[in-house]
Amino acid sequence: MELKAENIFKSFGEKEVLRDVSFEAQSGTALGLLGRNGAGKTTTIRIIMGVFFPDKGSISIDGKPINRDKIRIGYMPEERGLYPKIKICDQLVYLAQLRGMSKKDALTACDQWLERLSMSEYKTKKLETLSKGNQQKIQLIATLMCHPQIVILDEPFSGLDPVNAMLLKDVIKEMMADGAVVLFSSHQMNYIEEFCEKIAILNGGKVTVSGKIADIKRSYPRDRIAVTSPQHETIAPFILQNMSSHVTDVQSDEQDSNTVIVRLKDPAFKTRMLAELSEQQFDIDCFRVCEPSLNDIFVQYTEGGI
Repeated sequence: MELKAENIFKSFGEKEVLRDVSFEAQSGTALGLLGRNGAGKTTTIRIIMGVFFPDKGSISIDGKPINRDKIRIGYMPEERGLYPKIKICDQLVYLAQLRGMSKKDALTACDQWLERLSMSEYKTKKLETLSKGNQQKIQLIATLMCHPQIVILDEPFSGLDPVNAMLLKDVIKEMMADGAVVLFSSHQMNYIEEFCEKIAILNGGKVTVSGKIADIKRSYPRDRIAVTSPQHETIAPFILQNMSSHVTDVQSDEQDSNTVIVRLKDPAFKTRMLAELSEQQFDIDCFRVCEPSLNDIFVQYTEGGI
């Protein structure tokens, strides 16, 4: 299954919130929908869900207009939308029934998910008695009980301790393995890199960059090389002395004292540099191209308005 947003425009009054937004996501994969606060992510999500309708453009499934009566969508908002004074099981079953499940199936799914997330002991508790992290797990159960084909997760790891974060990671990977389309919105770039093959970054209501993370990183100049070695203090002057015509700068890595960062005039010289270092029998632990982090890419494409 392929979910596609094509040329989406949306305004509220005179304020244009989305301008020609397009992206796509496939079954079994996760798309990172990224952007600063106010970039248009929430409006885009609500259009996918049918809460709003675009002024122009379309949302399609496998090339046909999305039919939300037939496609199951699970949405986990950043701000919890559950009822604090109602028993957990009662509201989970109620919400599942609103999404088309029978009461019998909803009760069965409720028990299964509470057990899966180690929450069975809270079945008859009121939501307000739970910790923030456990409330987040209940919100996740509400999202997944109907076995959605499209799963939208907005800051799903907020408030979770490392153990529960690992549990949530396993659940997300299971959903992807089952063929769900996952849209993942988070400011925690380590999670985006872990789950998402593709990203779409919004800024000022427009998609400023989209595609596979690996391809985006490779599109940057590959002229910075990291050389890690216990002999880094010897390697740096050797490079400056013997390769000065091919090198513009050699610096120590601020985050790893055993690594030097070499900036090349021509990225193609890296193979020859490695050969010359090897000929000198330097003890090299790692030799790699310095690609930008996803955080670096995010900052570059979200600075200022578009």
